[in-house]
Amino acid sequence: MKKSGRMLAVLVGCALGWSPLRASAFKVYIFADMEGCTGIDHPSQIREERAAEGVAAMEGDINACVAACVEAGATVVVVRDGHGSGSNVAPERIDRRAELIQGPSGAHRYPRIEGAEAVILLGYHAKSLTPGGVLAHSYSSQSIQRMFLNGREVGEIGVDAVIAGEHGVPVVLVIGDDKTCAEAREWIPGVVTCETKEGTGPQSAKRLPADEARRRIREATLEALRRRRDIPLVRTEYPAAIRWERLPKGSRRTYDPDFVPVADPRIEERTGDRVEALLLGPWR
Repeated sequence: MKKSGRMLAVLVGCALGWSPLRASAFKVYIFADMEGCTGIDHPSQIREERAAEGVAAMEGDINACVAACVEAGATVVVVRDGHGSGSNVAPERIDRRAELIQGPSGAHRYPRIEGAEAVILLGYHAKSLTPGGVLAHSYSSQSIQRMFLNGREVGEIGVDAVIAGEHGVPVVLVIGDDKTCAEAREWIPGVVTCETKEGTGPQSAKRLPADEARRRIREATLEALRRRRDIPLVRTEYPAAIRWERLPKGSRRTYDPDFVPVADPRIEERTGDRVEALLLGPWR
């Protein structure tokens, strides 16, 4: 076909709704937490009187990431509202090009991950007891002092990367404070990271202006999706073992500046052939 003929075919195809990018179309899965989002550095922003600030920050970061995913060529973008109960953001304020999943998801960490080529962990935080990590904890700031996966200390980044690997999808980008990004690089070879702030304590940070943070999110998302086939899956050995150091009731949260590690925490350990099942149950 001559060049003019090919151009006419493309124009006709576009008029009918076909896109020349469709041949390289792909699906992206964004798992969104809140503590690592732009401008968040205090517990009151995530669960108390200033919670609206946290929700707005989460929505802004999600939308910056979704827009960049579409710009990179993604035709399906799934956003999992993954903070707390999973019902934080207002659906009408999330980019309509994304599919939003909210509420409990039972034994599934990543509902509707099937067919995705990349996972993005947005708004993440460092594992519990990380020096300078903003609101650092490991799944529960109130009941878990530390976690270990096959003997290696781990937080949400490592566990969630392994679970994504169990589904055959690489984690290509982690977004959070500088301590979060450093932890991500320890667990995920070649991962792209994006710093939204510099952690200066468990409840303090050197912030970026929101527009600058979201510019960084866009650029990091574009880079990560360009490199998505070069970033390996995170694997672990099986049978896998997760060990928890459980805090007694009434303990301070792990990101409380006055928290002191418990010398004799209650130890809980489970072993199985899937980390996702170990994390989420069902238990026997």
